[in-house]
Amino acid sequence: MSGFFCILQINGAPVDPRNMARVAAVLRRRGPDAQNVWHDENVGVGHCLLATTTEALTERQPVHHRETGCVLTADVRLDNRRELLKQLDLEERDPTPGDGEIVLKAYLKWASECVDHLIGDFAFALWDPRKQMVFAARDHSGMRPFYYHHTPGMVFAAASEPAALLALPQVPRIPSEERIADFLVSDLEGIDKTSTFFQGITRLPPAHRMFVSSRSVSIERYWRPEPRSILRMKCDDDYTEAFLERFDEAVRCRLRSDGRIGAMLSGGLDSGSVAATATRILAASEQRPLATFSAVGPDPGTCPETRAVHSVLAIGGFDPTTICFSDLESEMPELAELMHSVDEPFDYHMNLQRAVYTAAARRGIRVVLDGVSADMLLDGGSHLARLIRRGRWHTAYRTSKGLQRFWRPPSFWSLLRPSIRLALVPEFIRAIRQGDLSHHRAQRSELLAPEFAERVALRERYRVKGGIKGLSQSFVEERCEILDSADLTVGRERYDRVASALGIEPRDPFLDRRLIDFCLALPGEQLLGDGWPKLILRRAMKGRLPEDVRWRFGKEHLGAAFTEAVAAMPRQTSEQQSSSERLLSIHKMIADPTCKLDAESGSVGANLAGLQLCVLQSWLGRMQGERE
Repeated sequence: MSGFFCILQINGAPVDPRNMARVAAVLRRRGPDAQNVWHDENVGVGHCLLATTTEALTERQPVHHRETGCVLTADVRLDNRRELLKQLDLEERDPTPGDGEIVLKAYLKWASECVDHLIGDFAFALWDPRKQMVFAARDHSGMRPFYYHHTPGMVFAAASEPAALLALPQVPRIPSEERIADFLVSDLEGIDKTSTFFQGITRLPPAHRMFVSSRSVSIERYWRPEPRSILRMKCDDDYTEAFLERFDEAVRCRLRSDGRIGAMLSGGLDSGSVAATATRILAASEQRPLATFSAVGPDPGTCPETRAVHSVLAIGGFDPTTICFSDLESEMPELAELMHSVDEPFDYHMNLQRAVYTAAARRGIRVVLDGVSADMLLDGGSHLARLIRRGRWHTAYRTSKGLQRFWRPPSFWSLLRPSIRLALVPEFIRAIRQGDLSHHRAQRSELLAPEFAERVALRERYRVKGGIKGLSQSFVEERCEILDSADLTVGRERYDRVASALGIEPRDPFLDRRLIDFCLALPGEQLLGDGWPKLILRRAMKGRLPEDVRWRFGKEHLGAAFTEAVAAMPRQTSEQQSSSERLLSIHKMIADPTCKLDAESGSVGANLAGLQLCVLQSWLGRMQGERE
């Protein structure tokens, strides 16, 4: 994780070095190790380095190719370096080229098709003076952020953070009312892959490339999760072996670092699988043990998550740090301030992750693995409904009973009923119901004044968000849509923002493109079998994870406990306000002042809506103050 920026004065005016310095100053927290800029007449690019690989230590970005004049700035880590070095005839180079130089050489050989050859996490902007064009791209899953502003005929600017773009005088500092509404109703964070909290600033979606010239800006998609025929193997062991081959390689690639590697380790299957695999790989190459960071509760006897964490740690081979939400008194002021100074209000509840990244940063760890995306990569989708539609009632019943044991719903039928409805109710009736549901959700958005909800077209935003189409498409097509969901994008972007605030680079093996391609071809029973979600991963972790973790029921999480603990910490920098005062102070047309919140609780954390409004108030206050 590093910071990058690019400024193109479309009107031909020279780039002001003072503006470049302002942008670089904002990005310095992302890249504290080195800051460099390059400019020529109406073009300027810059880079702020967080050195997390050996090659990054010797590479100087922006990378300039003298023969063509092309200049590249990138936030990049490539996982197929070996193949690219061979294809680009760079194997004999000493020192070994950095990832940025490899991307530049790939562009010089394959032009815009270079992105088809890149595997890893990246976002970059490249100035090609031969074509008088900026070429830019973002990785397949959106692990690295990319924001841009475009005023036709005047200026184009791109950067790793919206705040960096706001440092430019040409970029207006006007909050987006639509995005504020999305935040206050909570359900609409993943409405799309482009919107931001500022008018005039847009996200480049994952798997897209961009061409910018004085005449036009065009964006096109270069990759998408593609439907494939279902993979048929002889037995479960064959599936497991094939999965492990790709999963191990995905983890191995993400262990490339010039320093210690850390990993989030919860008591769940996903992060446990990553950590257990990483520690085996590190031990095999006689490297230092994997540093793990785990959020726990004070009493293992009453907390399944805490028991599971200790069960994984008992395997050995880890260098563990545990963080208990009841034992954070010394860290609370910092965590509370981080919560109230978020880059985006959506990040307010990421306090467990902040605590983990803070602990990692204090130990000098700059790379932290996680397993955040496994839920979507290995999602069984509507496999149960498809069993019902095909008349496989016995298998559907057995799967449902297993799911009841796993999730412990109020009743067996409350779990089975949605799948029966999805399998048997005609699509047009479900579409009508979806429209009614959108109207109902818009009507019950109690934090929004009705006038404001109407102004931002809240009901239409709910309709656009919609949901997975379900059985109107094949199982593979449905899973492609799940992996193409904006919810995955915004989730990864949240982790990037929280980690970057503390100088940490997050890495997620479950988003390796090669692993994605394989998992998309898996039959439903490998993802959901006998009521066990992610069945293939559970089988693959035999001998790596303890049995009580591998076959753990449910999915408890301590995130809410951390948020309650941090939210209860009074801020030293602002006076206390009641919930009703907080509502009125934001904007009389945003929040409904008649909304009844728990103003007498004495704790922001006692009321989630109150906490949301408090964070939004802090965010809007900073925006207003910085504008002035």
